Amino acid sequence: MSYDIIGGKEKAVAIVEIKEGEDEKKIAEEIMKKHKNVKSVLKKISGREGEFRLREYELILGDEKTEVVHKEYGYFLKLDPQQVYFSPREAEERQRIAKQVERGEVVLVMFSGIAPYAIAIAKNQPEVGKIFCIEKNPVAHKYAEENVRMNKLSHKISLILGDVKFEAKNFFGKCDRVVMPLPFGAYDFLEEGMMCLKEKGFIHFYSGEEEEKVLERIREVASKLKKKIEIKEIRKVLQYAPRKWKICVDFCVCGGA
Repeated sequence: MSYDIIGGKEKAVAIVEIKEGEDEKKIAEEIMKKHKNVKSVLKKISGREGEFRLREYELILGDEKTEVVHKEYGYFLKLDPQQVYFSPREAEERQRIAKQVERGEVVLVMFSGIAPYAIAIAKNQPEVGKIFCIEKNPVAHKYAEENVRMNKLSHKISLILGDVKFEAKNFFGKCDRVVMPLPFGAYDFLEEGMMCLKEKGFIHFYSGEEEEKVLERIREVASKLKKKIEIKEIRKVLQYAPRKWKICVDFCVCGGA
């Protein structure tokens, strides 16, 4: 039995994965006894599905209202895990990316959700030039607006509600760094990601596919656009199934081929 806790000291939600034969109510009671701040226990009943890649959950025990304020590395993120995607397990990964951003950079975060990457970056690098976020889910976008205000970062982060396929065109040739934290389907937007960079820049590309396949696809798009690339780092971020990992490929687009 494994579970994540999302929220803060006053109120949190536990999300649990129940195996066949386990007593789910007993598990929920044990979690709530151990973590006094947990007011709701949800169990996963589906994989990530649909346009916004959301899971379905079932309330095992506690409050039906599952909106919480989650704290990580000194900033706050308001969300309802039943309505938006958020992984507390990726907090360290967000910090890893944020620490690479240099002063004056223009950063674009695609599929930005409730804006955790943007907020992590702005908090770590207060002299960042500007961070633009594109998100299609209107509920996630609304939470992102609230999170940016709550963390007093409206002067650094600009939020756009829309489809990356269309909105990214407004940033062609304007960005120093592009973050693409969508593990399935981001390949369809990789061309736009590379086009958004200035002559030189960095992309952090996430995928749930095998490493060789991911590198093949990156090189394929770079070749099509006549871009020279250099792979900087490949790292496992999160295991989502037996022997299956969400990985991140950090690479530099270093001008024309």
